[in-house]
Amino acid sequence: MFKDILKPAYLMILPALLIAGFGLSTLYTFQGDNSFFTKQAVVLAIALLVCLFASIPDYRFMRTGHAVVWIYLSMCGLLALTFVLGYTALGAQMSFDLGAFSLQPVEFARIALILVLAKYFSMRHELIGAFRHIFISAVYLGVPFVLTLLQPDFGSAMILAAVWFGIVLVSGIRTRHIAFVGSLAVAGVTYLWLFKFADYQKERIYNFLDPLADIQGSGYNAYQATIAAGSGQMMGKGIGYGTQSKLNYLPEHQTDFIFASFAEEWGFVGSMVLFALFAWIITLLIRAARNAPTNFERIFVIGFAIYLVAQFTTHVGMNIGVLPITGLPLPFMSFGGSHLVSEFLALGMVIGMTKHQRRVVAVEQSEII
Repeated sequence: MFKDILKPAYLMILPALLIAGFGLSTLYTFQGDNSFFTKQAVVLAIALLVCLFASIPDYRFMRTGHAVVWIYLSMCGLLALTFVLGYTALGAQMSFDLGAFSLQPVEFARIALILVLAKYFSMRHELIGAFRHIFISAVYLGVPFVLTLLQPDFGSAMILAAVWFGIVLVSGIRTRHIAFVGSLAVAGVTYLWLFKFADYQKERIYNFLDPLADIQGSGYNAYQATIAAGSGQMMGKGIGYGTQSKLNYLPEHQTDFIFASFAEEWGFVGSMVLFALFAWIITLLIRAARNAPTNFERIFVIGFAIYLVAQFTTHVGMNIGVLPITGLPLPFMSFGGSHLVSEFLALGMVIGMTKHQRRVVAVEQSEII
C-alpha cells in the first residue's frame, strides 16, 4: 500500500490535505477554552488512514450483486435511528453522541446515495430517456431526503437533492423531463415554505432578501459573516488576528462560518488560493471520470465532484451574503469529524477506482485480441 502512495492517482490527496491544513491553521487561532484544533488534528489523521485503506479495494464488485443496496439501506437505517438515539444540537436531531466525538449519518448517507445512483444509471444508461428511471432514482433520493428534512436539516437535504439532480443531468435526462423535475422542485419548495419550514428557517430567507432588516436578531450571523469576510481585504489581518471570530462576534466560526474566519485572516489572496485548491480537486476528479473504465465509476466520481461543488458554493455563498444561511460545513476544512471522514472516504474510493482502471482496460483489450 505504501508503495502505491507514490502513484499519480494519490495526487488527489494533496489539495485536500492543503485545504485541511488551512482549516487547522484557522482553528488553531481559536485555542483557549476549546479544543477544536486538537480534535480536528486527530480526526484528520483518522480520515487520512480511512482514505488510504479505502483506496486499496478493486470496486468492480460493486457493479454487480447487492453490496451497494445494502450499504444504501444501512445508511437510511442509521438516519432513521437518529430519531430514537440521536441527540439534538442547534435545533436538529441528526447526530449520535460517541463521547469525545459525534457521528452524523447524513454525511455517509450521501456517499451511499451516490453509489446506488451510480449503479442504477450505469445499468440503464441507454434507457435513461424513459421517465420511469428518473422516477425510480427519485425514490432512492426520497428516503434519505425526507429523513434528513425531518431532523430538521434543510441544508443537507438540499445537498442530497443537488447531487441527485446533477447525476440525473449527466446521465442523459431529456429536456422535457428537466422542465418537469424543475416544476416538481418549485412545488416542493412551496409546500415546505407553507407547511414545514420553522419560523427561524423562514427568517433566514427574509434576512437574505433584506440583510439589514434585523442585524441584532435573526440576521446577526449573516451580518457578522459578511463583516468578517470583507474585513480581511486584500492580504488579510494575519493568522491569529481575526477579531470577528477571535472575539466571538462571529458565531459558529469553526464550522458554518469558517470561510469568513479564514478570509478575515488570509484576505482575498488567501481566499483565491483556497478556491484554486478546490478547483484542482475538481479538475482531477473530472479527469478521473473521463478515464473511468465503466459508467459506474464515471458516475460515482462525477457525483462526488457535484457534492463538493454544491457544498463549497453554498458554504461560501452564505458566508459572503449571496445565499441564505443553511448551516453547511466547508468540505475538508470545517471543524467536524463526520464530514471530514466521509469526504476522505469518498476520495479514497475514487483513488481505488482510478488505480485499478488501467488494469481493467488492459484485461479488456487482451480479451478482444
